Amino acid sequence: MSFELPELPWSEDALHPHISAKTMSFHYGKHHAAYVSKLNDAVKGSPLAERTLEQIMKETAGDTAKTGIFNNAAQAWNHTFFWKSMKPGGGGEPTGELKDKIAQSFGSVEKLKEEFANKAATLFGSGWTWLIEKDGKLEIVQTIGAANPMTEGKKPLLTLDVWEHAYYLDYQNRRPDFIKVFFDHLVNWDFAAQNLS
Repeated sequence: MSFELPELPWSEDALHPHISAKTMSFHYGKHHAAYVSKLNDAVKGSPLAERTLEQIMKETAGDTAKTGIFNNAAQAWNHTFFWKSMKPGGGGEPTGELKDKIAQSFGSVEKLKEEFANKAATLFGSGWTWLIEKDGKLEIVQTIGAANPMTEGKKPLLTLDVWEHAYYLDYQNRRPDFIKVFFDHLVNWDFAAQNLS
């Protein structure tokens, strides 16, 4: 079995003007594609080639001899999840059970956005900011590099890629502007709601 680059849930220009087609061409067409290609090369002919991305991540997390495999598997998974965390015409407010859980865990949607934006803006270097669920409670966590909260028993609901390649062509060094645009215009609360257990 070989892994394939999944199709985007929308066209490369669908998030314009918030994320340009040029950014998507590089981010999806070059970066995401490269993770999938390198993973296929790394697991070819091994038992890992028959595993899912999630299984590979869990089996290789923390194994220094398999860091390259973990990084490429996790980045392939993380990016697919990130694309689904956004949608054209996104933003607004969550509803239903998700909104209730946010209120229970953070006090309000506005407080969640503030905490998420702060963690995304202050993450040093490259990584991800996640809204996760663990033991029925929602939390916001940062991960460095390719790391994924699933390897620590946490369930991702939503993520934001804060590697520079995610925003630099459109926002240069203005990561906080990118984060604000994510919540104002792109975030897919419906996807987060579907991921609740």
